[in-house]
Amino acid sequence: MNSADVRRKHRKYLFPAVKNYYQESVVIVEGRGARVTDLDGRTYLDFFAGILTVSVGHANEEVNRAVTAQVKQLSHTSTLYPTLPIVELAEKLAKLTPGELEKCFFTASGTEADETAVMMAQIFTGNFELIALRHGYSGRSLLAQSLTAHAAWRAMPTQAPAIKHALAPYCYRCPLKLTYPDCGVACAQDVEELIQTTTTGQVAGILVEPIMGVGGFITPPQEYFVIVAEIVRKYGGIFISDEVQTGFGRTGQMWGIEQYGVVPDMITVAKGIANGLPLGAVITTAEIADSLTKNSISTFGGNPVSCAAAGATIDVILRDKLADNAQAMGAVLREGLVRLQQKYPKVIGEVRGMGLMQAIELVVDETAGDRTPNSDAANQLMEQTKERGLLLGRGGLYGNVLRIAPALNITKDEVQEAVGIMDQSFAAMGV
Repeated sequence: MNSADVRRKHRKYLFPAVKNYYQESVVIVEGRGARVTDLDGRTYLDFFAGILTVSVGHANEEVNRAVTAQVKQLSHTSTLYPTLPIVELAEKLAKLTPGELEKCFFTASGTEADETAVMMAQIFTGNFELIALRHGYSGRSLLAQSLTAHAAWRAMPTQAPAIKHALAPYCYRCPLKLTYPDCGVACAQDVEELIQTTTTGQVAGILVEPIMGVGGFITPPQEYFVIVAEIVRKYGGIFISDEVQTGFGRTGQMWGIEQYGVVPDMITVAKGIANGLPLGAVITTAEIADSLTKNSISTFGGNPVSCAAAGATIDVILRDKLADNAQAMGAVLREGLVRLQQKYPKVIGEVRGMGLMQAIELVVDETAGDRTPNSDAANQLMEQTKERGLLLGRGGLYGNVLRIAPALNITKDEVQEAVGIMDQSFAAMGV
């Protein structure tokens, strides 16, 4: 088959809702390091890394060896039986996470991890209502869609009325029409009124992404989470950090929430934990974990092969100091994006992010003060960069944000190559 055949079969046999990028989608058949190759033999620099999942590069040899060895020995048991990979990974996570987080529950996805975290918050506190953020994304299930505050990703009306949505800390498009820092981080302070006016006055907790992924890499002010955590805990809740996209060194620290000086009561992870194999987890304190007294299993959570991949992935991240590399290469990337902003000031409204989690938001005319979201420009840039051999992500409520997040072991030359392609692409757009 060629790419056209695959695209045709995709349209015929998969749900239309299974979204693909580009006017003609890229049929990827091979990956090595930071590059992927399509069925027609074209090679691309991958700067979205399987939605921030390929942490240590495509087909990483050390991860592959761990996977191969585990498949040959044992591929599946379910959680009814303890295995070496699951306990070894749980121990690693307990040692890596901040504070007193030491107990793990493994799942097969980030959606399941977030659902488990919400359940645990409710069981532990005895409260039912939980706060999430507008522009946030938590997954595909009914509860996860209720947590998600992003219309394009919500197929059904809210199924969990106990979910309350706070204002997003989206400084570029402040929902209160204020300017940071003169605003006093009013969006964070508003969480208290949200609890006082829309809940029973006691909450189970708050679930937040340190940087909001699907929302367009919205990066809160430094003080935001300290204020919010204090308010939520005052009203009986716990603080859940959704590290599905920000975890394992992505922001330049092992955990995104560490950038803000908050120690969470619970962390959820998935995506980058196993370099592409399906795995999620909740890590929390012994006290919270012990509050679940009913039986629970997971058929695929903690699968030995996925756990082996995760163990090897974490070993590479730690040994090669890839959180430090994310910080260093993120600085190079950020510098390049700021240069593009200065060169194309009309269309690039904001550059934001941390580490290797950077975004550019495209608008109609920033120089004239017109911040109308420019999704057409985002479409054009995606197509132009693809034609030049660079794959990017996109997001934001309005589809006008380019998300840039390569593997954590990306090199300076590769970052500069990507920035150069983006420069050529903006120039070709005539902006």
